[in-house]
Amino acid sequence: MERLQKVLAHAGVASRRKSEELILQGKVKVNGKVVTELGIKVSDADTVEVEGVKLEKEQKVYYLLYKPRGVISAVSDDKGRKTVTDLLPHVTERLYPVGRLDYETSGLLLLTNDGDFSYALTHPKFKVDKTYVARVKGIPLKEQIRPLERGIVLEDGKTAPARVKLLSSERKTNKAIIEITIHEGKNRQVRRMFDAIGFPVQKLKRERFGFLTLHGLNAGEWRELTTHEVKQLRVLAETGKIGK
Repeated sequence: MERLQKVLAHAGVASRRKSEELILQGKVKVNGKVVTELGIKVSDADTVEVEGVKLEKEQKVYYLLYKPRGVISAVSDDKGRKTVTDLLPHVTERLYPVGRLDYETSGLLLLTNDGDFSYALTHPKFKVDKTYVARVKGIPLKEQIRPLERGIVLEDGKTAPARVKLLSSERKTNKAIIEITIHEGKNRQVRRMFDAIGFPVQKLKRERFGFLTLHGLNAGEWRELTTHEVKQLRVLAETGKIGK
């Protein structure tokens, strides 16, 4: 469910502020009834009309992007930095990233215009795994990693238990490569988790999202999800298991 003025703005009817004016002027109908309240929310099942013209629903699209470092996970940036949607210039639908990867983090990012799909994949209660590979300063011992596996207290609450695996280490450079799998999406969560145990992240990449990987893609490249993959992701979010 989204606010009516937001739906109008996303459909290209007008800016959000102008859409609010249209609602207040009684020029918008939902399911045949005039609506003049700004707080009303609508879903894809509702029929919306603006000045007698039915609002056409955008076709739902789903993309998998290999986000490079130095790109913002947003649709616009007031500092003029490159955004993830700049990497898909041919797409006419209004895309939004499913969750976020911070500016310096690379890896797998989904983009869609399907709000329900995005919600199901990012809300912690649905527990969709995200796997990252981090290069950290220092070489942690097993007992130093254990707090991440139990859940560690950050300033915005305790994290859910993570799965952590030391992939490699190099004493000469005092660095380690660690794989970590979480299902939450707090802001800069993986970086803050490693900071909390004293091993700051130097480089971070998301390798997997659920069952999806970056196979066949280079940084900055993308592909559309197949219909079957979209169906599998919905089942995964609902049941925790991959559909057939």
